[in-house]
Parts: sequence; structure tokens; C-alpha cells
Amino acid sequence: MTVHGDADRLRIEGLLRERGESILKRWTDLAAGAGGGHADRALLDGRLREIFQALSRSLEGGDATDLRGLLADLSRGLAREGFAPSDTALVVFSLKEAVYEAVEADEDFALLRGYVWFSKFVDDLGLFTFETYVTFREKIISGQAEQLLELSTPVVKLWEGILAVPLVGTLDSARTQVVMEKLLQGLVDTGAEHAVIDITGVPAVDTEVAQHLLKTVMAARLMGAECVVSGIRPQIAQTIVALGIQFGDIVTKASLADALAYALRRSGVQVTQGTDRRVVVGMEGA
Repeated sequence: MTVHGDADRLRIEGLLRERGESILKRWTDLAAGAGGGHADRALLDGRLREIFQALSRSLEGGDATDLRGLLADLSRGLAREGFAPSDTALVVFSLKEAVYEAVEADEDFALLRGYVWFSKFVDDLGLFTFETYVTFREKIISGQAEQLLELSTPVVKLWEGILAVPLVGTLDSARTQVVMEKLLQGLVDTGAEHAVIDITGVPAVDTEVAQHLLKTVMAARLMGAECVVSGIRPQIAQTIVALGIQFGDIVTKASLADALAYALRRSGVQVTQGTDRRVVVGMEGA
């Protein structure tokens, strides 16, 4: 840092020491309005006080690690509370306005030059806060996406020895991996020998989706389970034929009910429908 830079920093240090409480109060007022007035005033006041104290120590030649750590905590806290990244940066940038008002009231030209140096210093802190917010927000979104993916791919026990995986939405490579892992784990946990993959909720089946289904079926077969693909609607059947997709020896059914009935028969369970439309289930030969 140059001699002028040292002098400018010292002037700002003196200002923060002499008028620290009034500057902090004004900063808190400005920061509280930066997020549309939705911030918890008491919580924000405590956070900004810690940051202000760490900033003062940093200007006096101390380590800036504590300051950046507190700013990172502020960014993560505001991200969890739903603040926009611009609002988060404005919380930090509003410190410049609070300090400028104090500089302007002092009417000292040399102090004004120190403010120019301080403004650049705060800009760097604001950018750091913005980047921290974005990084943390991306982690939140990524975690939520993974949770939704898990929830949208349930493995359901339909009958003793029969599992079902009802799929809803687009089937891509990432989701196929989740489907495969959950199905295989379900086969291990239950010892099931039959699995139904229901694609009634899949809007369209193209070559890529078909390849994903085939991979899942092959993986289940390696675990000793027989798979049935259900939910082959007329439109999907026409698309499969038009694309020339080959399912080989994989059994396909129009509905989940048909697939369950097939899996029950393969398990040695007899399904019959009485004259009163009731479904009677019993073991074959019983």
C-alpha cells in the first residue's frame, strides 16, 4: 500500500473509532431497508455489529479472515431467508452510504479522499458477499433437486416378492441412475424376484428413454429379478414402432394392473374374477 493509501486508511480508521456507533446505527437502518424491509431487525443488528467490529480490526492491521467469515455467514443466512443476491450485496454496500454521510458532515477534503479508498475496500467485500451467496444458493438448489428426484422415484411393494417403480416426468441419464440404484436396493432389501416399471406418467418415449429403461431392466436381471414394463399407451406404442425401438424379450403391458396380474401369475398366484366382479387371489393348486 502507498503512503497516500496508508494515510487514507488511517483517516477512515479514526472516523470509525470516533463515530462508530452512529455509523453502525445508520448502516443498520439502511441495510434493513435494502431487503424490502423484510429482514429481522434484531438479528440483522447483531450480525452487522459483529461485521463492523471485525472490519475495524481489519483496517487496523488485523487479519481479515474473521471479517470474511462473518460476511460468508451473513450471505448464507440471507440466502436461507429468501433474500435476493442483489439485496444481500446491498446490505454490505449500504455501509458506504452510512460512512459517506459521516464524511460529508465532517467537511474534511482529506477525509473525502480516504472515503474513496474505503469505498473500493467495501466494493471488494460486497463482491465477495455476492459470490458467497450465489455459491451457497446453488448448493441449496442442487440439494433440493436431489431430494425431489428421490421423492419422484419411489419403490413400492405391491405384493410379497413384487416391487413397482412408478415413473412420472422425463427420464434422463441422471434420473435413470437414481431409478436403478433405488430399484436394486429395493430388490436387495426385500428379496423380490419381480419388478414392475410403470411409465404411465412418462410423457413420451424416444430412443434415449428406451435405452434408459433397458439398462434398468438389465441391471435388475443381474440381481435375479424379472422386470415388466407397464403403461404402454397407444401413442407410446405407435412411437416405439415408428422409431424401430426393440425391447427384445422384455415383457410389456398396457397398465399397471395388467403388469401386477402377470407378476402374480409368474409368482404362482392365481388371480380370478368372480361373477360379482370381486377379484379372488389364491395360490395355484390350492
